[in-house]
Parts: sequence; structure tokens; C-alpha cells
Amino acid sequence: MQKTLLSNARIWLALVGLAFFVSCTHAPQQLSVTGETMGTTYSIRYVTANPKYDPEWIKERVDGVLEQVNSQMSTYDPESELSLFNAKQTTEPVVISRALEVVVRRSIEIAEETGGVLDITVGPLVNLWGFGPDGRPVDTPTPAAIKDVQDQVGYKLLHVDNHQLRKDVPDLYVDLSTIAKGYGVDRVALLLEQMEIHNYLVEIGGEMRTKGQKPGDEPWRIAIEKPISTERAVQRIVEPGDAGIATSGDYRNYYEEDGRRLSHLIDPRTGYPIQHNLVSVTVIAGTAMDADAYATALSVMGAEEALAFAEEKSLAVLLVTREEGSFKEVASSAFEPFLNQ
Repeated sequence: MQKTLLSNARIWLALVGLAFFVSCTHAPQQLSVTGETMGTTYSIRYVTANPKYDPEWIKERVDGVLEQVNSQMSTYDPESELSLFNAKQTTEPVVISRALEVVVRRSIEIAEETGGVLDITVGPLVNLWGFGPDGRPVDTPTPAAIKDVQDQVGYKLLHVDNHQLRKDVPDLYVDLSTIAKGYGVDRVALLLEQMEIHNYLVEIGGEMRTKGQKPGDEPWRIAIEKPISTERAVQRIVEPGDAGIATSGDYRNYYEEDGRRLSHLIDPRTGYPIQHNLVSVTVIAGTAMDADAYATALSVMGAEEALAFAEEKSLAVLLVTREEGSFKEVASSAFEPFLNQ
């Protein structure tokens, strides 16, 4: 009887061991998840051998993370943390979440680096020129009107310290659209890392972060869009490696008036839409948040200033200018390795 029990126990242990071996030898698969967030769409591709991490399971957790980011940083949700701060007609400090503090602090740091070119308080100027919820104005804003609005904006009127946010002007309006999507990408990447998924491509509204490889040791390849509004075409394909990548440009959101092309990109230093020939900027950086913010800032600067800034900061940047009906690429030194892939 005892021999039989021992024999049965050995068989059972052997079967358990076999089952464990089989469960641990699933071939890695590339799976995908899509959804909507931040007024746009998101797309995730990831590689895993764990059958637990099916797309439905992943999507549920991704949506949870992105809903939290929206509840903190959206200007479309009147009940979001940022909207409530904007609505407060006070200069008293307001306690904010750690996430909102991180994004606002980084925005102010990049504003300082760029001499105020990136300015998360520039929203009223954007609205004045017809790129906000009120739509295109009947008349072009006058210099006096622009000056009046400029007096009510400026990142130096915003302060973050010790988990608190404060504004010097009660009407100051903060808009994180130049950095929040990138931050959302980084948050999703962190979620995947916490689940020990180390091979992925995360994209929200064109801002991306990649890490690792696809099955078969193939790198993630990203298409940089040609800066034309009439069709979708590829300017260049790059392999960013473990990095964030973002592209900014004025070729989709603009209108023409009196023979002038008026872009949604407003230079906070002048109060006017950009008028230079730089039409697209792609930045590869350590995080999608930084890539997102720097791409916008450099788009405002113009090609010469943007290239000088990129070289000074050792940023990987690809600039595309429009010259006599054709496009010309200019790359920073740090971007050149991506051109030879």
C-alpha cells in the first residue's frame, strides 16, 4: 500500500513538473491593444510569453492608468485636477498630486532651458489667434489685444514647490497639451515594466516610446511623417531603440489670411504665430515626456535656433524645412546615427 502511494506521488509530481515546464515554455508573441484617450487614440504593441497578459487584461489596466492621467491633467474635463486649479480665482497655493507636480515642474525646467519658448500658460494667446474652442476670429488680433493677453500669461507667473502649485495672476491658465501625452506614454511604459514586459511600443496621438525588440530580434521601426497636409507619406524611418520619440509641426493645424499662413504654434516671446520655414521637428530623448515637450519648443524656435539648441543640449533632433517647394532635412550630431540605419 505504501509503495503504491509513493509511486502515485512520484507520478503526480512528475506530471506537475511537466505542466510547469510546458507553462514556462510558451513562445513569445507580439500582441496589440488600442483605445482612446486625451482626445485622441492610443496603440500598444508588446511581446510576452505569459498567457495571463492577453490584450483584454492589458487594456483594462492601461485604461485605468490613462484615466488617472486624464483626471489629473485634462483641460477638457472640468473636474480634472488641472481644470479645478485653473478655475480657482486665487493666488493661494493649491496642493496637487505627485504626477501633476512632476509634469508641471519639468515643463517649467524646459521653459527655462528654452528661454520661455515652451510655455504651458500660452493658451489664451492660442485662443486669441483662433486655435482654441472659440474658433477663428472675425478680425486679426490687434497689437494692443495681443499685448493685453501677453500681460496675463508667462511661465514665470507659475510656481511649484513642495507638492503645491501657485499662480501670481488669478486668471492664469495652464495647459499641458505640449507634454501630457508624452507623460501618458511614459506611464504606460512603466506599467508594462512593472509587469515584466520589456519589449514594447507605446503610442498616444503620435508620441511614442519603444524598448527591446519584436519577436525574431527585429527592432521597432518608426516612420517619421512627411510634413504635408494633403496625404500621409513617410519622410524617414528610424529605429529609436530604448527611447521616447515625438514629432511636432505646423502642417496640419493652420489657416491662411491675407496671403499669410497662420500656424497654431504661437511664439510666447512675440505673441504671434510662427512665420519661419521649419515645418517639422522630430526629437528622440530618454522619455516620451521630454521628446514631446522639446519637439514643440524647437518647432517654435525655427531651424537655425533649434539646431543650435539641439547641439548645445546634445539632443537627437531631425529638422525638416520647406524651401522653394521642396523639403530639406537637417540633423543634429546626436541624430546622425539614426540616419545611417
